[in-house]
Amino acid sequence: MYIELFRLRELPFRLSPDPQFLYLSQAHARAKAYMESTVWFTDGFVVITGEIGCGKTTLIETFLRELENDVLVAQIVQTQVNSTEFLQSVLVAFGFKPFRMKKAELIATLNEFLVEQYRDGRKIMLVIDEAQNLSPRVLEEVRMLSGVEATKEKILRIILAGQPELSLKLDAPELQQLRQRVRLRFHLPALTNSETHAYILHRLEVAGSHGREIFLPDTYETIFRYTGGVPRLINTLCDTAMLSASVKDRDSVQLDDVRAAITELQWVEYSSPTGSRLVNMPESEAGDGSEESAGATSEGVPLARILLANAGHTVSEHELYPGRLIIGRTPANDVQIDSRFVSRHHCQILTTAQSCVIEDLNSTNGIYVQSKRVRYHNLNDGDVVSIGQHELLYIDERGRHRHGVNEHHTGSAVLPESAARNGDPS
Repeated sequence: MYIELFRLRELPFRLSPDPQFLYLSQAHARAKAYMESTVWFTDGFVVITGEIGCGKTTLIETFLRELENDVLVAQIVQTQVNSTEFLQSVLVAFGFKPFRMKKAELIATLNEFLVEQYRDGRKIMLVIDEAQNLSPRVLEEVRMLSGVEATKEKILRIILAGQPELSLKLDAPELQQLRQRVRLRFHLPALTNSETHAYILHRLEVAGSHGREIFLPDTYETIFRYTGGVPRLINTLCDTAMLSASVKDRDSVQLDDVRAAITELQWVEYSSPTGSRLVNMPESEAGDGSEESAGATSEGVPLARILLANAGHTVSEHELYPGRLIIGRTPANDVQIDSRFVSRHHCQILTTAQSCVIEDLNSTNGIYVQSKRVRYHNLNDGDVVSIGQHELLYIDERGRHRHGVNEHHTGSAVLPESAARNGDPS
């Protein structure tokens, strides 16, 4: 192979889903954050879709590797099964040998196991990859499993991942009950041109390039045009181009090598199999995979706004549309607050046509309204929410739209001095 010629430790463009090679684009980081939200909540499914080769499986493997020890996971990848086989697969993933059980016994065993694990303080998660292959009857079994509950909450956390057909299947009228259980749907798009460039450099660096220029600058545009930013296709083309260069005993990939690889693969310029990089989502769903704010509506009219402030001066302003806005310390959040008083994923704001609710995500330091720590709070115009040493000022726009008023706050927002600053770093 070409490893020695290019002075690498390992092959940089293997097709196997190796978490160490995961490149977190903005969309991939958000999808991962939404999967992580299932650890905190059991109030519905998280559905992640994306075209073939967009990196869903690698993302899932990375997410599962980073889970705490108190999370028990059943991962299902064989999805062309009937309802009995599906229940058997789930039990096998949890360590059972259920092949002689009848369906009623399978359900009873699984329910008893889930309740037992919950009582022992464990979080239980079901992750189904290639979920677009599940039949409506099996999806109904999934919905029924999601209903297993203790006194105050559902027990089983569920992530469905699959190709865009999964989203179309969930929109079918006969799956209305399951669709109502979906808490979040997110479509993972292909990489942009600049992200494709960064993706290639990232994989080469992980493989041991140490910053050496292996692909010449004029190769990246052609690679993007023929792969469409789909990671699996990028891997295939780059690997073939490196082989082409190695045959000529060169330790760098030139444009001729990329063109030779395209000819060998018999590729034409990329066109998305679905005709679009994005699947149309209901306006009420957060996270459309675009680079705009999560859940933006086609009309572009915000229902509310929040001003993020520190020491009484505005740091940033964010418009709220129907959907979900996650606030936390890391860049994967919709709103980042880079402060040691703020948790990785600190809180979220859920916006509907009628209301906005802010919800604590089990953060260390909590959220405060009028000096009182709250888990949930229905936001009213003018509310100030303290998050560590920062404040959020909530401005409701619904009444202004109804009365034709176009107000917009600019400059520094001076928040009430009574706004509590609860910044205990413990």
